[in-house]
Amino acid sequence: MEFLYEYGLFFAKTVTFVIAIAVILMLIVGAAVKPKAKKGEIQIDDISEQLEELKESFLQNTLGKKELKAHQKELKTQSKKADKDEAKPRLYVIDFVGSMDAHEVESLREEITAIISIAEPSKDKVLIRLESGGGVVHGYGLAASQLQRIKNAGIPLSVSIDKVAASGGYMMACVADEILAAPFAIVGSIGVIAQIPNFNKILKKNDVEFEQITAGEFKRTLTLFGENTDKAREKFREEIEQTHDLFKTFVSTQRPSLDINLVATGEHWFATQAIEKGLVDVIKTSDDALLEQQHERQIYKIKYKVKKGLSDKLALGLSSGVNKVGINLLSKFKSLNP
Repeated sequence: MEFLYEYGLFFAKTVTFVIAIAVILMLIVGAAVKPKAKKGEIQIDDISEQLEELKESFLQNTLGKKELKAHQKELKTQSKKADKDEAKPRLYVIDFVGSMDAHEVESLREEITAIISIAEPSKDKVLIRLESGGGVVHGYGLAASQLQRIKNAGIPLSVSIDKVAASGGYMMACVADEILAAPFAIVGSIGVIAQIPNFNKILKKNDVEFEQITAGEFKRTLTLFGENTDKAREKFREEIEQTHDLFKTFVSTQRPSLDINLVATGEHWFATQAIEKGLVDVIKTSDDALLEQQHERQIYKIKYKVKKGLSDKLALGLSSGVNKVGINLLSKFKSLNP
């Protein structure tokens, strides 16, 4: 009886798992058939307030009674003075963590549009906290163009690199009026790479024919399944070189003081080395940059947040449920097979 009970429980969980997978597939197909544009909204976080709360919390737990009383009195005096003073200029902060396909640019363009619509060019500034190892040329080209919009609007732009801004990431960073980088941040990699496997020999070995029909001699150069020719390889190299030349020209235009032939070798450097080559301007973390601006400017973090629809929430819930069922099944399997 115990074996039948265990078997029934195992079977029920298996059925649940299969049904969950089927529902997820139906949601995916439904989304593909009826695509809907997702709407989002701009979210604003007051970083100045967060920094002040952090400071006050620390003081509340470290100052003595007399010191704390004096501090609170000073705060009241400063508050009254602040009410009479003019509003501080603003620093708008955007976080950009780029992936290979640079799809994050869709949110970036919304964030930048929001800032341009309200910022005062003569007073306000923008800081981009950038992290990316690069990716597709067209994606990061568009991302760099979005940062250029800030400069075209007459708003001073700084980019802070705490971890990495390489290849397409540096293409974005070089647009800034000033580049800040943490000491061990990775910078540079001004180069282009393309690689593709070829399965033609495997197909031939297994007597599989591959046909590809194109109009235009170089509509397709290198291919996954066809036999690549020396002429096609040469054309592909030519295209890579052209892209690299465009990259070099773009960086040179943004930072004319660079010795572009020295830095556009595809190499990357740590920030302490990159500053000697002119790739960055200041060795500094984004945290220090914000603390320096805390008393001079009102600091806001801008983020475009996409609202999740019912299907997204349902898919997330089902995914979580499937994970739990999978873990339980695995645990049960291990317990039945010691």
